[in-house]
Amino acid sequence: MKQYLDFLQHILTNGKKKEDRTNTGTISCFGYQMRFDLQEGFPLLTTKKVHLKSIIHELLWFIKGETNIKYLVGHDVRIWNDWPYENYKKSPFYQNETMKEFVEKIKTDQNFADQFGDLGPVYGRQWRHFEGNGVVKDQLAWVINEIKTNPDSRRLIVNSWHAAYIEEMALPPCHMMFQFYVQDNKLSCQLYQRSADAFLGVPFNIASYALLTMMVAKICQLEVGEFIHTIGDAHIYLNLMDQVREQLSRKPRPLPKMNILREVTSIEDFRYEDFELVDYQPYPAIKGKVAV
Repeated sequence: MKQYLDFLQHILTNGKKKEDRTNTGTISCFGYQMRFDLQEGFPLLTTKKVHLKSIIHELLWFIKGETNIKYLVGHDVRIWNDWPYENYKKSPFYQNETMKEFVEKIKTDQNFADQFGDLGPVYGRQWRHFEGNGVVKDQLAWVINEIKTNPDSRRLIVNSWHAAYIEEMALPPCHMMFQFYVQDNKLSCQLYQRSADAFLGVPFNIASYALLTMMVAKICQLEVGEFIHTIGDAHIYLNLMDQVREQLSRKPRPLPKMNILREVTSIEDFRYEDFELVDYQPYPAIKGKVAV
């Protein structure tokens, strides 16, 4: 995906050193946009192997409206473990458990998971249970119905940023708002991401929202159009500079194709087994540590 490599190079060329919440330090710039024609293939990075299983399960978790990592760790998805583990280490109940021991407790002890596995009202909660003025709004169900019944609407928006609940979230939403658009029987999606970890996070975000667009298009009987990724603070953490340079040295390979294997009429009915990725031939993975 040349668009992604151009994005990394843009940060390296135009970014400036900037401090951050994690005290890791970044190279950062403000404002960038990438466009992906979903008719040309599924935008899963080929210059390093990306863990698609985690992307699919996380997206299904969002769609379910869940906020506890128990579902994720039960499917060996680790991408959200660091935040509840760090919070647990600050609690009086912490007994020097390793991350592995913490995750095992989340898997096997429901009471422990209820107490220490919840992330607060993050993405899924806002997608499916957005609260305000005494009303709870299922934004995702609403927007899908609008696409079916009023596809020319300019209000096909789902917003994860709920200012009243930010302090209760383990991590405020980074990919915070998305908007659908229908033209020529094709469904497109534009995401606004306030903060983008260019090396670790963005490849997941691109694939996740491309897949969401495919899923919504499927149940609305539309073709796929574009995924447009608009970014605010685009940054590379200083401890990942070598990994970024290694990735930039690799030449992108042809995009894979994503198949949805059965007819699905409701967004809640999708299962992990419904998705088939074909012709994915990436370079080896490049490891990097997430900044918490």
